This record gives sequence, C-alpha cells and structure tokens, in this order.
Amino acid sequence: MTDDRTHDIVVWGATGIAGRFAAEYLTERYAPEDLSLAVGGRSPERLGEVVDDLTDRSDAWDDVPVVVGDATDPESLRAIARDTRVVCTTVGPYTTYGTPLVEACIEAGTDYCDLTGEVTWVREIIDRYHEAAVDAGVRIVHGCGFDSVPADLGTLLAQSFAAETFDTPCQTVRIYLEDGSGSVSGGTLASFGELFDAAATDPLARQTLRDPYSLAPPGERSGVDPGEQRRPRRDSLTSGWTAPSPMAAVNERVVRRSNALLGYPWGREFRCTEVVSTGTGLTGAATAGLVAGGLGAFTAAMSVGPLRSALRRYAFPDPGEGPTREEAEDGHFLIRVLGRGTAADGPFTVEVEFGADRDPGYGATARMLGESAACLATGDVDSPLDGGVLTPASGIGLPLADRLREVGFTASVGEAPDGRR
Repeated sequence: MTDDRTHDIVVWGATGIAGRFAAEYLTERYAPEDLSLAVGGRSPERLGEVVDDLTDRSDAWDDVPVVVGDATDPESLRAIARDTRVVCTTVGPYTTYGTPLVEACIEAGTDYCDLTGEVTWVREIIDRYHEAAVDAGVRIVHGCGFDSVPADLGTLLAQSFAAETFDTPCQTVRIYLEDGSGSVSGGTLASFGELFDAAATDPLARQTLRDPYSLAPPGERSGVDPGEQRRPRRDSLTSGWTAPSPMAAVNERVVRRSNALLGYPWGREFRCTEVVSTGTGLTGAATAGLVAGGLGAFTAAMSVGPLRSALRRYAFPDPGEGPTREEAEDGHFLIRVLGRGTAADGPFTVEVEFGADRDPGYGATARMLGESAACLATGDVDSPLDGGVLTPASGIGLPLADRLREVGFTASVGEAPDGRR
C-alpha cells in the first residue's frame, strides 16, 4: 500500500444506521490528526446531513470529507479504494452489494473490513479472491461486528492464554451467549434472508450451510467437528442447560477458518461450539426447549419461499432502519468462552468474558468495526498474514482486544474457577 492516500478510513454506507454509528464512533474516539476519515455513499445530500451531524457533535472535527459512489458502479468504487488505506463498509446485503467493492480494494491495494454474517457470500469471496488478496498484500477482513468478533477474538484470547500458561492449546472451545439486550437491524435480517434465498436455489450454498468446515481453505474442508448444536442439551462444562445459538452457523465456521489460516496452532482436531446459556434445573431445561423450538420454527418458516417473502415484507424492518442513539447505548451483552485442554500435569479450563454495555448489534458493533478499521489503517495488527480473505483473529489479532478494552469492553481471560472445571 502506498503512503500517498488522502484518507486513512472511508466509512462506506455512512447514511445507513450502522454506517452512521460507525462514523459517529470514529469521530468521537479520534481527532483528525490521529486518523483521517471520510464518509461515503451514493447521495451527496444525505452524506452532507451526516457530516453536519458529525461536526455538530464533535469539537475536534470541523469537517469530514465526503466521497460519492455507487455499490453497483465498479469504476466509482475503484476511485474510492485508490484514495484510502481502508474501506470500512456497512452496505449489505453483501451478497448483493459486496463483491465489486472487494474487487476494487484488491485491485487498489486497499485493506477492507465489513459486518457480514453471510456465510455463502464469504465462501464465494474466499474461493474467488483469497489468492489474489494474498498476492496483493491486502487484508479482506469479514465479520468485524457482533458477527464474529466476540466469538473469534474470545477464542483467540483463550488459546493464547492456554499456550502461554500451559504450553498447549485448548482442544475444545465453547462459546456461551449468556446475557444481552438489544435490537436486530433491518440489514442483519436482510442478510439472513439472503442465506435462505441462496440455499433455496443454489446447491453450493446448501452445501456451504451443511458443512461445518465450509470456510476453511480449499482442500481442507473436513474435520472432526460435527457442527452447530441443534437441540437443547445439558452442558458438561457448566452443568447448565444450553440451546442452539442463531449465530453458531456463522461464528463456528469463522473460528475454524481462523485456526486453519493461522496454520492450525490449536490442532486439526480442535472443536468449537456456540450455544445459548439458559440456566440450571427445570427452568433452564424448559427455557432451552423454548429457545430451540422458537429458532426451529423461525428457520422452518424462512425455508418456505412464500413465508420467507411475507416475513421480509411485513415483519422485518427495512435495511438502514435501526434504534435511536439512546437505544443503542442502553443495550448490553456478555459472551463467555470456556476452553478445555490437557497439559502435562492434567486437564485445565480457560475462561474468557467478552462483553460491553451497549446494544450488541449497533453501539457495540460500531466500536468493534471502527477499531478493526483503525487497526488496519495504523498497522496495529498481530498476524503472520500480510493478505488474504481473513477473520478478525487471523487478520488483526490481539491488538483489537486491547483497543476494545480501552473503550469500555470487557475482554478478560484467566484460568476458570473451580466451579467451571
């Protein structure tokens, strides 16, 4: 990447709710002398309104440059990519709007990060562009929001602690969604709908969603892990009840890709599972059953074309819609990661707590995405990989956890207390 770029970061899609939150966060966190920022989209008028709001809210920023382009116009995207070090994009569904921007960034030698949880699209990008990104020395980092930073970075924290403390990795990692409140964006639901649309028409998409290793490098898409939990289950590590996680289909595959890209430091028989913690006893069991049943019913409805269309038309918010600023700041989430391994003197359990006092899908995601972009723009990464289609853990690494701690996130790691061994 050359040094004569006008901008460090372009927030692409800044007129949408997620993009606006990301731009607000970056202008609150950084001054112009720390990080040169621009906002991008296709409407100069709406971008001007965003800039007015950003400068009204900040004493440090007198102006924020605007770049105008169209997600369906590759030439405009190439011009934007050539002029910045990092494109930070919130424009989804990525299956529809993401590919030309990835192409433009690779061509321009520009790093890239996004919020996608669209497994089928990520698989396509891996197969089409990973080698080109490696050759160009460009980091294409998917999943830099609630999908999949907590799970991916939480696993990296657990494994790094295990390697330093016990001189061996965790053989199994379980990711527990323990607590949270917040809202689901129209963009997230639109992306969810894209997965079902793809599975309904594309055999490769269906195979991608069935295969637990579908995001691993070509030739390595098999292993011992059976994939996401489907039913209520009593957990052997916590003695509590768990239900399937709606995010497991994305996050587990991202974690497995991290292990593969880093050269299997956690072993080829490493297993990971993401679940929802529902408590102990009869109440925990009943709650697990309700969560599993509700998720199963929703999945079944989304698998039927007419029902999927009706839900998207009448029940889902439109992409770009979301909570107010106050609502985004009022939410919270807590994810616990337990890693289990065996050292020379016996078994051990590592525990990670990863959380924030903000809506996971908006307030917290804006910070995760913004700091991911800042890491890439400043070169604050800890990774053996100079380029490729990467994950947060493999493409950025532990510096992202350090930055998130600085802005109020919990990202603690240590040996688990006796009750969790």
